[in-house]
Amino acid sequence: MASHDEMWRPAVGTTWQIILSAPIKLGNTSLTITPNVQVFDIDLFENPKSTIEAIHRLGKRAIAYFSAGSYEPDRPDSADFRSSDLGKKMDGWPKEKWVDIRSQDIRNIMGRRIELAAQKGFDGIDPDNIDGYDNKNGLGLSKADSVDFMRFLAAKAHELNLSIGLKNGGDIIPAVLPFVDFSVNEQCVQYDEVESFSVFIQAGKPVFHIEYPEEMKSKNIKHLRAKTGIALGAVDFSTVLKKMDLDGWVEFCDGRTATTEIDLS
Repeated sequence: MASHDEMWRPAVGTTWQIILSAPIKLGNTSLTITPNVQVFDIDLFENPKSTIEAIHRLGKRAIAYFSAGSYEPDRPDSADFRSSDLGKKMDGWPKEKWVDIRSQDIRNIMGRRIELAAQKGFDGIDPDNIDGYDNKNGLGLSKADSVDFMRFLAAKAHELNLSIGLKNGGDIIPAVLPFVDFSVNEQCVQYDEVESFSVFIQAGKPVFHIEYPEEMKSKNIKHLRAKTGIALGAVDFSTVLKKMDLDGWVEFCDGRTATTEIDLS
């Protein structure tokens, strides 16, 4: 499963877990019982090749998360970013800045990140923050820029036999659906965007869907479970309920909860 001779394309309904707060800890029960899902979406940089190999030995798949549209000062390649390619700070993430996704330097950096994902044996990539057009980015980014950037990322990923997901970016779904392999969505129930992302399901591509109950405020978890089911037509979404820090805790819409062990050292 670690070979990239053939590209992995996940099916609708594929079960998953996402953990970004720390590397996965490989203990006796990690990844086998807590929980038994088909795919793990984990950080590109923080998880070594041995972790991806262990995931594959368990018959599971691994998706590499990285931010494709922002600068993070604590990443191993942060010194490669030019100040001229940096835009405004991201709302809610004061250490991060939007980047100019039209820049060849930025594309070179992201190309190397995709190459790293392939070298580590990941099966796909989850490039975040491609939706600068929908934020105060300070760079004049447009939807067309994001579509072109996603086309670049997809071509690079597919060249290395890695699948690629669209992270959020609901406004550009029609333009990118032909060349992306899945969706990773946050809060489409909370923001009433289920219909927009359902086109992935109709195209035979999964929606790896996250809702954050603590962000729902007046809406209780029972209501959230109902809304992520038949009521909104999201019954085929691969839905998980998570905490905002995206640690090992997860709840599924059938009420099952689990905690994947993570290394906080």
